[in-house]
Amino acid sequence: MRSKFPGKAILGSIICLFLALSAAAQTPTPTPSKQTDEEVIKVSSRLVEVPVSVTDSATGQPVSGLTANDFRISEEGRAQKVENVGTADVVPLEIVILFDISASTDAMFKFEQDTAAKFLQDVLRPNDRAAVFTVGAKPILIQPRDTAEKATAAIKAITPTKEFTAFYDSVSAAAEYLRQNAPEHTRRVVVVVSDGEDTNSTRIASAIQNGYRKAGQNVNKLDDKALYQLTVTSRNEASMSERARVGRQLQDADTVFYSINPAGSSYQLNKMSSFGQENMQQFADQTGGSAFLPKFAPIDTKDNLQNESNMKRNRETLDKIFNQLASELRAQYLVQYYSESEFPQGKFVKLDVGLKNQSGRRIRARQGYYAKP
Repeated sequence: MRSKFPGKAILGSIICLFLALSAAAQTPTPTPSKQTDEEVIKVSSRLVEVPVSVTDSATGQPVSGLTANDFRISEEGRAQKVENVGTADVVPLEIVILFDISASTDAMFKFEQDTAAKFLQDVLRPNDRAAVFTVGAKPILIQPRDTAEKATAAIKAITPTKEFTAFYDSVSAAAEYLRQNAPEHTRRVVVVVSDGEDTNSTRIASAIQNGYRKAGQNVNKLDDKALYQLTVTSRNEASMSERARVGRQLQDADTVFYSINPAGSSYQLNKMSSFGQENMQQFADQTGGSAFLPKFAPIDTKDNLQNESNMKRNRETLDKIFNQLASELRAQYLVQYYSESEFPQGKFVKLDVGLKNQSGRRIRARQGYYAKP
């Protein structure tokens, strides 16, 4: 129904419009400030976190007291501004211990348990957390993230078996566990006690079976040597793919990888053992960790006195390695910067991390990260 007084309706609209314009004129327009600009940049940028350990190159002792002004970092050759540096005494540590329970680590198993338990008690503080996986036919989480006391008890309760070894699946599970369960802005670490050999990961076992399947009926005609070679070829092809896949998972979880190989110098006895150590060395190099390869003396000789002496030496060697690992974790900083560069999704972005004054200091840091949306 039309109004009988159209002039009044028009007049009312004009008055409402005038009042709205007056209110807008009285409200001051915000002027861009430095703080506002920084907030806009940070919203549109990616926060990149880089765990970096700094030790004295002569003594191996942690270097403390460093600040954002001490670090330099570049991304694909372009210098970045370090926004913040968290120190080990402030940034919580999230650690996953992986224990190989297969027959290949049997001889040194008790030493490894005792020393790893002592390591956790020494390095973890009240706010830190640890989880424990066993590496056997499949990865098993025997202790979800908890205090040092809980993790230590879980380690001491592990019993070695004669199972196959799913190494890749276990490292993958550890990285995924940290990615899903570790709080943001924490230092994430995986420590593996294993020879790195893999005989049972899902993709490895599948590749070996596919190799047999491709051979068809001829597989029954192969002698032991030819069958072994077919197995090794299938396994090695899958292993290269697994190495790349698991390495990326460690990077995506912002995890630093450390390993201790109980096989010692005997890892050179066959190609499988050598490949296992190469895996662990590559994961360590990529993430800024270390792949320790102790020189253990034999403890199964016919001379019992020699065995006892070697056992003592081996224990001391293992103590030194875990002490060095503890020093690196105490020397670990969490360096943060905002990347404004645009990279294709999945591209590996190369990083170069160092100190402005690096003399007499050793730096360990991740080599890069995979760009995400």
